[in-house]
Amino acid sequence: MRPDGARLSGGADEEPWFLGRTRELKALRADIARAGLDTLSGRKAPRARVLLVAGRPGSGRTALAEELVAQVAGDYPDGLLRARLSEPDGTRVPVGSLARDLLTALGRTTRPGAAEDDLSHELRTALAGCRTLLLLDDAADAEQVDALLPDSPGCLVVAVAEGPLTGIADVRPCTLGGLDTKSAVELLQRRIGSVRITVDPRAAESLVEECRGRPAALALAGGWLAARPKAAVADLAKQLHAAGTDESDPVARVFRLVHASLPSAAARMLRLLSLAPAGLVDPHTASALAGCSVGSARTTLDDFVALGLLRPLDSPLPEYEVPGCLHPLLAAHARTHDRPAELQLARARMLERTVRLLQSCRAITETDSPGAREKLLGMPSALRFATPRDAAEWLRLRRPALLASARLAVADGELDTLARRLMSQLVRALVAHTGTQAAAPDLYGIHRLVLDVAVRRELPREQAAALLNLADLDARTGRTTEALVRYRAALDAGREANDPYATGRAMESVGGAHLELGDYDRAADWFGRALAQRLARDERADAARLYGRIAAAHTYAGRYGEALRNWRAAVAGHRRTGDVAAQARALSELARVQEYAGRPEESLRTCQEAVEWARRAEDTRLQAALHLRLADTLEHLGDPAAAGLHRSRSERLLEDESQPEQGANTYEIRSTPADD
Repeated sequence: MRPDGARLSGGADEEPWFLGRTRELKALRADIARAGLDTLSGRKAPRARVLLVAGRPGSGRTALAEELVAQVAGDYPDGLLRARLSEPDGTRVPVGSLARDLLTALGRTTRPGAAEDDLSHELRTALAGCRTLLLLDDAADAEQVDALLPDSPGCLVVAVAEGPLTGIADVRPCTLGGLDTKSAVELLQRRIGSVRITVDPRAAESLVEECRGRPAALALAGGWLAARPKAAVADLAKQLHAAGTDESDPVARVFRLVHASLPSAAARMLRLLSLAPAGLVDPHTASALAGCSVGSARTTLDDFVALGLLRPLDSPLPEYEVPGCLHPLLAAHARTHDRPAELQLARARMLERTVRLLQSCRAITETDSPGAREKLLGMPSALRFATPRDAAEWLRLRRPALLASARLAVADGELDTLARRLMSQLVRALVAHTGTQAAAPDLYGIHRLVLDVAVRRELPREQAAALLNLADLDARTGRTTEALVRYRAALDAGREANDPYATGRAMESVGGAHLELGDYDRAADWFGRALAQRLARDERADAARLYGRIAAAHTYAGRYGEALRNWRAAVAGHRRTGDVAAQARALSELARVQEYAGRPEESLRTCQEAVEWARRAEDTRLQAALHLRLADTLEHLGDPAAAGLHRSRSERLLEDESQPEQGANTYEIRSTPADD
């Protein structure tokens, strides 16, 4: 739970407490059971019931929602989903991102680049007929909640917001004020012990009054007193009363007092935490922001937890969260006490540290690369991971903060060079640890950010690269028309940058998109343009491959003469480059087209040649497939005995491949085409 609620943690290792709010809990539970407007009118409830806990940040609204969820979770056997709808600085989290994360929590895969409406629909489909509990914290408005609202009446949504959710039917807000005096005093007592409360109970009540019963203010006050065992409760109450003329908000008043009491280095670090992406802090982030050692940063962060300034997260890593009610205060104090140039330098240090951690995270996976090992050993020990598993776990746990770092770096606009390096390393680390397919939704968002920077900085080469990456992801998920538009834009950017690689790849990809759309004439034309460029640059391997793509387009169009001519060119090209496996595959396709063209004898000879090259390439599966094709051709030619021999040969090849050699490893790692 967060320190802005009445559920509080006395330290990183202590269990949270929940105090008071008996009346509010009773009202919320009664609201679950009451008949809705649809039931009263005789209609079946079409959507999930929504309970709203409303209150200002620091009022204990999240703590109350969590306590309610804990009490009723047993009534929802399909589980609990959580989502935070706003960043600590108040920025709305996009609905598409929220729906994607919820679907991931449900074990559903999502298409990269899918529209928000599609993702919302997929979420509703996934929750149809379920009894699931959803906790939607820090909702900015009704539209956010409505987009995530299940259609299943068996679900319950507990929303937390500052005000009413106008537009969602049948929602009665439970609006929070301060804690009752008894609960507020008990909260203080658990922070500072009973002695000072017992000695002067009136002073404790005065302090509660000065804090207006706000849990966040009481947590800060309790932390300040806990750090000063000899300080009297009455003295703190008097100081806050004196500050009341300058600051009406009790959380701000206590925060100013706590900030002023910190050593200058700690106060500066605290202010700089307002720059932490998504309000998520770890020792490396704090160390880079403040320019101190990682160990020193860890100690200071734990001190902040004891003071109620940070919330420790339930994570295998040392991670903390800046409470939403304190974030604007930290940012305001940073603007007051620190020069803009100092804040920008702190941002740059944080991004640079993140880049180096991502480099280390990726490098540890490259165990076969001497260069990567040498680079890894050259890094400071604090930046190195012990094992690839540790690096993968760090990447998984820090993913929200890393993605937020990329978004903030791009939005800043002044650190584009660092932003580009960060996104490049983030892409490589994600692919290294999870593979392109699993990382595709995140990669899509990162490539869009890269495109934003490239357009802003007028970098056509990087525009082309980002557009190609986005188009590839579009193409893999069936959005071929959208991919074609992006491939054409990448071609224009590549030409502007005079980048032959980008233009050649874009032309070939345009051809591939037309092929997928069934426009075989345009596909062959664009493959031909790409081929002309490859031939002009004497790129023989790529040219041979493109002959094959042109041949495939002609085959689909039924132009077997053109297809045969280009497959022969592909075979010759692969022979010249010495690519035995590619030559075998091209011969196999040539034999297939010869059969389509009504030339079975030629197909038979070509297929036999392809078998020999497949044997040299040690491609058992291709050999087996070719023997089956030979069998089919021989049957057409009226030789069933020979056909049977080839079928038997194919079966033996497949059986031999399925049995591992004695003493050999019984497993292998395969990469998908996307990973390659």
